[in-house]
Amino acid sequence: MTRDELLAHCLGKPGAWPDQPWDGDVVAKVGPKIFAFVGDGGVGVKCAPTREAADEWLHRYPHDAKAMAYIGRSGWNTLRIGGAIPEDEILEAIDESYRWVVSKLPKKDRPAQ
Repeated sequence: MTRDELLAHCLGKPGAWPDQPWDGDVVAKVGPKIFAFVGDGGVGVKCAPTREAADEWLHRYPHDAKAMAYIGRSGWNTLRIGGAIPEDEILEAIDESYRWVVSKLPKKDRPAQ
């Protein structure tokens, strides 16, 4: 799976749009919130509402999942592509991150489903 394929999956979500808040970094947003950080080697997503729950990914894939810097304490992980994590699980993690983020948006910012 390539970076472009990951980004295309993210942008296929209702209301999703690309942004470059930092030079060279692409994120996928819904409303004003980021739900995926798309990089060359992987994707950063909200894996769970708490750090403890998100740690399941680190235990299952110790070489291919890690807590994200700065926001990892809030349940965000970076998942490496091309490693032990199956592609369908990465896509499901993106879908789940999108759902977590949308569920926290004010109703006025939620996309029409």
